[in-house]
Amino acid sequence: MSEVSLKVDEAKVLMVNKPYQWTSFDVVKKLRYALKVKKIGHAGTLDPLATGLLILCTGKMTKQIETFQAQEKEYTGTFILGKTTPSFDLETEVDSEKDISHLSEQEITNATAQFLGWIDQIPPVFSAVKIDGKRAYKSARKGENVELKSRKVEIKEFEITKISLPEIYFRITCSKGTYIRSIARDFGKHLGVGAYLSELCRTRIGDFKLENASTIEEIIAQQ
Repeated sequence: MSEVSLKVDEAKVLMVNKPYQWTSFDVVKKLRYALKVKKIGHAGTLDPLATGLLILCTGKMTKQIETFQAQEKEYTGTFILGKTTPSFDLETEVDSEKDISHLSEQEITNATAQFLGWIDQIPPVFSAVKIDGKRAYKSARKGENVELKSRKVEIKEFEITKISLPEIYFRITCSKGTYIRSIARDFGKHLGVGAYLSELCRTRIGDFKLENASTIEEIIAQQ
């Protein structure tokens, strides 16, 4: 069993392998009750359809949450080329399809260069970004018009690790605030065929690695 936490002045940093379809708040709520702690929070939201490393802080370590949030992130996952969804992932149904038979593996691989460095990125409308104090996804799910402003994010690495069309597998390292779903949208748009994110796993936050994280059940069992 892997190491669960780092103790600092009776406080803890918990490295959790977030399950599929759990919200980050679901994890916080479960562990708050199970560990009987009053002060607990997560350092960086993972979408319900994403898995991987979620850092939780308890007690005095909650003061370090913003420090952890600001650290570099690494993700692996899969894009589906030739199809789009309103949410840029599996939350919503496919709303457009295009032929991808003309695309070469070299063309797909070369397209990653367009996204390296500091780029302007518009977050998904199905996201937790606040507009006038209201979460964007709440308005989007009601069919309301949502307009989000672009923000600067840094893509440090963007590697295509496997191509099995329509699926392409990737690894990305990026700055705080980067939406991989938006990269899927923009990558597909650049290739002229559209794309959406079908799978996502966060593998690293700064020096914290998924391989050292534990399941919720393991954390509870060790207390």
